[in-house]
Amino acid sequence: MRRGGEFWGRRGGPRQLKQVGGGLKGFAGRLSIAVIALVICSLSLFSMIGVTHPYNQVEYVDVNKLWRTADSGGWRPSSAPRSYWPPPPNESNGYLRVRCNGGLNQQRSAICNAVVAARIMNATLVLPELDANSFWHDESGFPGIYDVEHFIKVLRYDIRIVEKLPEIFSNGKAKKMKSLLIRPPRDAPLSWYTTTALEKMRKHGVIYLTPFSHRLADEIDDPELQRLRCRVNYHALRFKPHIMKTSSEIVNKLRASGHFMSIHLRFEMDMLAFAGCLDIFTPKEQKILKEYREKNFAEKVLIYRDRMLIGKCPLTPEQVGLILQSMGFDNNTHIYLAAGELFGGDRFMKPFRTMFPRLENHSTVGPEKLEENARGLAGAAVDYMVCLLSDIFMPTYDGPSNFANNLMGHRLYYGFRTIIQPNRKALAPIFLDIEEGRTAGFKERTRQIMFRTKFGGPHKRVPPESFYTNSWPECFCQMSPKNPADKCPPDNILEVLDSQLQSDETDVSELAEASNRMYPPGSTGEA
Repeated sequence: MRRGGEFWGRRGGPRQLKQVGGGLKGFAGRLSIAVIALVICSLSLFSMIGVTHPYNQVEYVDVNKLWRTADSGGWRPSSAPRSYWPPPPNESNGYLRVRCNGGLNQQRSAICNAVVAARIMNATLVLPELDANSFWHDESGFPGIYDVEHFIKVLRYDIRIVEKLPEIFSNGKAKKMKSLLIRPPRDAPLSWYTTTALEKMRKHGVIYLTPFSHRLADEIDDPELQRLRCRVNYHALRFKPHIMKTSSEIVNKLRASGHFMSIHLRFEMDMLAFAGCLDIFTPKEQKILKEYREKNFAEKVLIYRDRMLIGKCPLTPEQVGLILQSMGFDNNTHIYLAAGELFGGDRFMKPFRTMFPRLENHSTVGPEKLEENARGLAGAAVDYMVCLLSDIFMPTYDGPSNFANNLMGHRLYYGFRTIIQPNRKALAPIFLDIEEGRTAGFKERTRQIMFRTKFGGPHKRVPPESFYTNSWPECFCQMSPKNPADKCPPDNILEVLDSQLQSDETDVSELAEASNRMYPPGSTGEA
């Protein structure tokens, strides 16, 4: 279509005015239609490139309200059984040993899975072993981190637990029971435990599953078994009194000056090497990260920009600060950092500290004795509890970060405590623009993305979100539900379970005799 000026200059001069005059009205009509079409196309184009219309704008969030818990929608946490839940039988099919590898929270998930496995196999669970790996250099074990007596007591309605394998007598001598070592498949279905593993247990008396990280499917089509996971994770696994005391002291110090936010700053060498986001580092630092990656992870070509655009790069401290500033948090915000040794030194922390000078960690507000084991399981446990009890929690890298994922799930269960979860994939174009010097409008763009978050309220679990990150709706209930399956169990549920347990109890001597009958002489020997 020609422009109006071109049309009249070439064909519509004074000499042709009479000729075109008769069709002027029709042309004007066609021009109007063309203008309307152009406007529609323009609006569609703006929509495609992300221009926000007034009716599609994200509602502004008053950050002062984020210091409160998220809206529960009438839901409350509940992991008690809602259908008939018989106590563990007096005689089990054998003993289950597991070695939980990984860090504190990976081990925590493994313990929950071990309890479920013991339940469906009717096995006696031997207190889980915690891997003393090369990163933690920590041999505290389960008894050094968790309250063993509490663990056994809380789960007495679900499984039988012993602190160690019993000795059995053969030819007048006491011997340890021999364990059959099995490497379970990753994300194994329930059926693997009730067939393959159970068959081995019945034959050998004791099976030893190692390693035991991610060895049970995340999604289980049995809400009662999912609730059992919650009972383990949020009720049975209680840290030792000295860890709880230290955590409480830190929280009280932080709360003395008002609200505080906790941030899990996952900007450590292992995660950066795993993510493959190297371009922001010096050549010397890149060499260190590449060598670490070659030594510990599978070979793979990783391109920084591509990794950024799919949300696989951990947020830098400066990016975290820019997000919080864009949301409206001021420089008086009190922040507790849960982090290991940050890679790259102070040059990455300096911009963040300039924006938010009130930064703390367990070294600055915790007792001196904690610092001796800051990288161990006890230090991670303290960080976990402080983050759990903080008013707001912000993960900076939630995959694969068992600390952040488990903590988000625990905060959801603990009363929908506020979570600020950055969408790294959506934020990536903004941060790439900033790296390339294009900073215009970044605060508004960031705000639009961040205010779309759920802030820790109840929401449907969507992959890759795991059950340990979001146990809704299985581990929550309503007093007046629309769906009968969501109805809260009776208040006297513990009395009901206790009466069932008492009616099926036998004395210790009978259990000992049953144990000796269960294992033939060939099952003895050193473990």
